[in-house]
Amino acid sequence: MKANRIHNFNPGPAALPLPVLEEIQASFLDFEGTGMSITEISHRSKQFEAVLNDAIDRTRRLLQLDDRFKVLFLQGGASLQFCMIPMNFLRDGENADYVNTGTWSTKAIKEARILNKQVQVVASSEDRNFSYIPREIAFTPDAAYVHITSNNTIKGTQWPAFPDSGAIPLVADMSSDILSRRFDASKFGMIYAGAQKNIGPAGVCMVIIREDMLTRVPATLPTMLSYTTFADKNSLYNTPPCFAIYTVQLVLRWLEDTIGGLAPMAALNRRKADVLYGTIDASEFYRGTADTDSRSLMNVTFRLPSEDLEKRFVAQAMENGLGGLKGHRSVGGCRASIYNATPLAAVEALVDFMRTFEKKNG
Repeated sequence: MKANRIHNFNPGPAALPLPVLEEIQASFLDFEGTGMSITEISHRSKQFEAVLNDAIDRTRRLLQLDDRFKVLFLQGGASLQFCMIPMNFLRDGENADYVNTGTWSTKAIKEARILNKQVQVVASSEDRNFSYIPREIAFTPDAAYVHITSNNTIKGTQWPAFPDSGAIPLVADMSSDILSRRFDASKFGMIYAGAQKNIGPAGVCMVIIREDMLTRVPATLPTMLSYTTFADKNSLYNTPPCFAIYTVQLVLRWLEDTIGGLAPMAALNRRKADVLYGTIDASEFYRGTADTDSRSLMNVTFRLPSEDLEKRFVAQAMENGLGGLKGHRSVGGCRASIYNATPLAAVEALVDFMRTFEKKNG
């Protein structure tokens, strides 16, 4: 029986590659001849350890990580990292720099301040409703780290190039664009990403941490809030989210073996974004919300002439097999999330619908 699947533009949990879903379906009851599902095997088994280590190895190859970096899989999502980062890296008397580019940056700043940590916002785009990425930033010379959010799902902005923080390590929330393009990972002290937007299902957070950052971790932290705990045990201190890690492994395999790596993935992502933004820019009916030079290649946010038209657009799009196009509840409007797993055909179907809807309602 053929599945009745729609074009999925959800912002997270989001689309997964169809070949990954099919492999999960085929192996779910009997994973690699064990007679058990991946959800049933022991996290201490050689079968799961192979899954975990393959996911780590593929991440290292895709991002060209050197031996200084450890790849971890944690629970609690990216949101738990908002407090873990200052707890682990910000010693008494030190300060950290944060760049505020929207909701997730704001939450990270809030969590650090709840802990009474000294953090300063060295740049912000709040003055124009987070519609752009700040360019001129004066970092604090003795900052312990600089925190940024690489892509902003709600406002539809993305760093086109990462800032030069000199010797200060960058710490980046890459939840919504990790492994969507190539970049120099060596300047980052830590990268973290909730999997459910671009690399897997909800339930696991990928953390890539440079070894020198681990020397900052105090021994007085609770065990489960210390990065050292998970780095020392290869993410196996306690029972990890096995199914979520397995799915991430399959997505990484698809990205590396089927797509061919980050260069062709980036080219495809650029093509998808160009098709969609080109349709918006050619129209007086649709209006993009992010500055042109700060536009996200992952989350395309736009408005229609009225909220009533936006509601009709979202409803009729779903009737035509185009789901997940409602904007975030905090800002309204419309949003198409076109992560790695969203095929070009889905974007082409969306722009065809957009043109038809405009002809009928413009």
